[in-house]
Amino acid sequence: MSDISSKDIEKLNKKYKSLTASKRIEQLYLDFDINDIMLTSSFAATSAFLLKLVSDINTQQEVFFIDTGYHFEDTLNYKSTLEKKYNLNIKSVSAIKEEHDFTTKDETWKKNPDFCCSINKVKPLDLIKQNYKLWMSGLMEWQSDHRATLDIFEQRGDIVKFYPLLDITKVQRDAYIEEHQLPFHPLVAKGYHSIGCEHCTVPGEDRGGRWNNNPKTECGLHL
Repeated sequence: MSDISSKDIEKLNKKYKSLTASKRIEQLYLDFDINDIMLTSSFAATSAFLLKLVSDINTQQEVFFIDTGYHFEDTLNYKSTLEKKYNLNIKSVSAIKEEHDFTTKDETWKKNPDFCCSINKVKPLDLIKQNYKLWMSGLMEWQSDHRATLDIFEQRGDIVKFYPLLDITKVQRDAYIEEHQLPFHPLVAKGYHSIGCEHCTVPGEDRGGRWNNNPKTECGLHL
């Protein structure tokens, strides 16, 4: 549960705005205790970017992976690759078995993708979120209209979100990936640019391949 006030958030945004992404992460560990920081990764298209930045600064940081049970095999392999490469401290979280089994039998993603995401992504994380003050994630402004409206620090319900990569452009991201030879998710080479669950992901630009033929652009975790 966060005890960070709106005034604190305003000050943090001013303080961090001029810093580079890696300096923002460095500063975060000076301003907050590691036990107050929650980091999540979907091990999607270019997850290596944020994970490398964090692992360069703090290898003790836990990385929560939401295992929906519907990930591509390639995603699970990519997770193992990054775990070894960056010495990551990964913990998987999943839905209650009965609820997950219901979505499988019901094929909930076909008729109500919001409900499917709620059971398999949002709820499992809600259970652990209450133990932290800050949630660090790799959202970038250019990825969607919703993300373009965010600040580096944002109050989201009972937790403060921290987006160290928020103002990184696609060109800057790709240049960093090239310079440091970061491994891409294997499906990127097949035209997938945003990768979620197997049922709901097709090749497409940016987030255009998610929840195909549905106006949905967010799973609900970041809203």
